[in-house]
Amino acid sequence: MGISAGRGRLAAVIGIASAAAIGVAGCSSSGVGSKGPSETTTAAASSTCTGNTSGQWSPTVAAPTATPASSSDGGKVNIVGFSTPKLAYGALEKGFEATPAGKGVSFSESYGPSGSQSKAVAAGQPADYVALSLEPDVNKLVPKYVADGWNGGANAGIVSQSIVVIAVRPGNPKHICGWSDLIKSGIKIVTPDPATSGSAKWNILAAYSHILQTGGTKAQAEDYLKAFFKNVVAKPDSGADATTTFLSGVGDALISYENEAIGARQAGKKLDYVVPAQSFLIQNPGAVTVKAGKSASNFLQYVESTAGQAIFASKGFRPVTTGVTVGTVSGANDPANPFPNPQHLETISDLGGWKSVNTEFFDPDNGIVTKIEGGA
Repeated sequence: MGISAGRGRLAAVIGIASAAAIGVAGCSSSGVGSKGPSETTTAAASSTCTGNTSGQWSPTVAAPTATPASSSDGGKVNIVGFSTPKLAYGALEKGFEATPAGKGVSFSESYGPSGSQSKAVAAGQPADYVALSLEPDVNKLVPKYVADGWNGGANAGIVSQSIVVIAVRPGNPKHICGWSDLIKSGIKIVTPDPATSGSAKWNILAAYSHILQTGGTKAQAEDYLKAFFKNVVAKPDSGADATTTFLSGVGDALISYENEAIGARQAGKKLDYVVPAQSFLIQNPGAVTVKAGKSASNFLQYVESTAGQAIFASKGFRPVTTGVTVGTVSGANDPANPFPNPQHLETISDLGGWKSVNTEFFDPDNGIVTKIEGGA
């Protein structure tokens, strides 16, 4: 492809993205003196972009009927997980310990980038319960460490979910309302490294698929990614490390899990976040290992229960199952309606599933992202 053709295609990409932003590009920062004509000021001031969302989140998977055993066999449960849900799992442990099934159970924890954590378990790190960012990271442990069929339940092994959002500086000074704003000249992006982080893969797929959601072609979506990566200034190892990097002052925008942004605000960190009109559904699996005791299985049942999902929701995760009382979620843009629906929400199934996606995008030799990052 010649230079002029490439520029023409990129111009088309920007045009598509800009068209998608019509009606959603009116950014404002809620708070005293900044209320727009159709906005209401929320208790927790946060950056908003009008028209990006509509309605409320509604999960479709029914809550499991199974409940943890009425008594405990005690013991220790070793949790090996990706970094983003660390706070949620801390709360889940306390909630479980307060149940009959959790009486006398103790926990040890190890958190880090999802891919690295999967490799650590495969290398022998003690694990009774794995909480990873991507289904393939669990499948790499089958059958030696995790039983085949671990994802055969009603929720296909998914225990937590979120969506991709754009975190910005307080007040959204660069007026970033969506994906088209991220490829403007001078915008500096922070997103994790896809070589180590599952969060990074979700982020990249969201950036790519938003072009498809607005009528663009795969070629235009690839050109968008090229422009996107030109503006990336930092690629930390994990989603949590990316948030730390952004909070240290690096970049204008952080591509992140919605719950990560909410959790940062719950902790008093200074950032706002935007739910883009086109986003991606993040689905995180959990599984017990083949040598785990009954307490680990009971803990997984608790995580999947309505009580466990309510704890996830309180930390900014969207419930996986129906019947969960969400309540008010501090740190959300609208604590009373914390999980609005983006106009378009892509899923991994829409792109052909993880086996196809990993080959197409992240193959170490010929993946789309591999070539873009390598300057091809």
